[in-house]
Amino acid sequence: MVRTTGGDYQSVDGVIDKDLTSALLAREIGADLLVITTGVEKVCLHFGTPQQQALGEVSMARMAQYLDDGHFPAGSMKPKIAASLAFLGHGGKRVIITAPSSLPAAIRGETGTHIIAASG
Repeated sequence: MVRTTGGDYQSVDGVIDKDLTSALLAREIGADLLVITTGVEKVCLHFGTPQQQALGEVSMARMAQYLDDGHFPAGSMKPKIAASLAFLGHGGKRVIITAPSSLPAAIRGETGTHIIAASG
């Protein structure tokens, strides 16, 4: 809803980014861990190419560099990485990104991409 110049309210179309919303909610409740499920077991650099490289545990600083280097497409992994970095930048400790079917193993630390707040 927006307020018109005449003082009335009018509905407008909007999109809520589920990844950023999840990160904000996790931050607001003081969560240490944010889990984002997606269609792949691990985040990859050079996705879909012969140089594809799956990421296991990655520091927040390194993931920010990968993001800045353009490794993640806007319509795919970029919103998940941006939300992860926002969560970690506001006190979160760890983010796990993985496929729903891999979630139990990822929670045990056996798979998934784990982004940690430590530098390096």
